[in-house]
Amino acid sequence: MKIAPVADVKARLSAYIRECEAKGPVVVTRNGKAVVVMIAPDDDQDLERLLLGRSPALQALLRRSRKSLRSGQGMSSRPFWKAVAEPGGKATARTRAKVK
Repeated sequence: MKIAPVADVKARLSAYIRECEAKGPVVVTRNGKAVVVMIAPDDDQDLERLLLGRSPALQALLRRSRKSLRSGQGMSSRPFWKAVAEPGGKATARTRAKVK
């Protein structure tokens, strides 16, 4: 992992992209504080995981789901997967009703 100031990364962006691809993440700093991490994805699935992992909408959904589970309103895995497997799209409405 390399750490570099934003001014240097800005001046030599292509070199830092190559650095990410060859040696791993680059932490970009501004005034000594980390502001960005440059990461080269391995493939499209890795890119999707990276993006979803930082998605504010997904994080909010996960927080609501955890809160629902803690309050006893969640659905155990067996009924959930049974509902998902049902034909005709019934699972969506049923699952939403039980998870809320």
